[in-house]
Amino acid sequence: MTTRNFLRMKKWKMTGIIMLLLVITYGSSMVTNFNIWQGVKSVPGTITWIMTNLIPDAEAMANLPKVLSRLWETIVLSVIASTTAAVFAFFFAIFGSKTTQLNRPLAFCTRLIASIFRNIPVVAWALVLVISFGHNVVTGYFALFISTFGTLVRMFVETIDEASADGVEALNATGATYFQMVFKGVLPDTMPQMLSWLFYMIETNIRSATLIGLLTGTGIGYLFDLHYKRLDYGTLGLITLSIIVIVIAIEFTSNKVRRMIL
Repeated sequence: MTTRNFLRMKKWKMTGIIMLLLVITYGSSMVTNFNIWQGVKSVPGTITWIMTNLIPDAEAMANLPKVLSRLWETIVLSVIASTTAAVFAFFFAIFGSKTTQLNRPLAFCTRLIASIFRNIPVVAWALVLVISFGHNVVTGYFALFISTFGTLVRMFVETIDEASADGVEALNATGATYFQMVFKGVLPDTMPQMLSWLFYMIETNIRSATLIGLLTGTGIGYLFDLHYKRLDYGTLGLITLSIIVIVIAIEFTSNKVRRMIL
């Protein structure tokens, strides 16, 4: 096949994919009775409403200490859930990785458990756990922990699999024990990438914890729901702005730390 024919075929494939996506989009809008053009025309009005109603006023700013207190609770919950899940995920990952697995059945079971935990949405976990633990911080913690655990096991397994096996083979040749091989051969090579994934999950969980708070009555999510029901749009704007600032600050900090350790 000549280069010209290859490029022509690639062009037709891309055109076909684009056309297929357009057909799926149009078909979805027909099934759901969604008017795309009407949605586009409503954007200026939405922006005007936001600028009119969600700007914090003096009355809303009086709630700032309460907002910061709830926001701090959300941040602490996210950090604790992420770090504890990372510890458990690490040990599951070394049993599930092809490089460090003890046997195939155990590795399969480890990956299966992590896959189940990962593929059930965190909101679904919160709804199930709230029946057992009620509306409190414990429910939010376990919902974030389970979801984070499942995600980190997969990320850690892939990180260990991508690491060089030379150090592992050298330690095995010298008669090192299993845990000596893990902590002296695998962990030094994979720790920076694992920390990077941990920081990423902390960022994600702060956003998720806001939604979890709506269901469990804790953190900044509870405060958002409370003022939403009161139609206190000024305070809602303050809460939203606070969440955006905190998420951006944490993302900036974690990106800087990741660049330092990688």
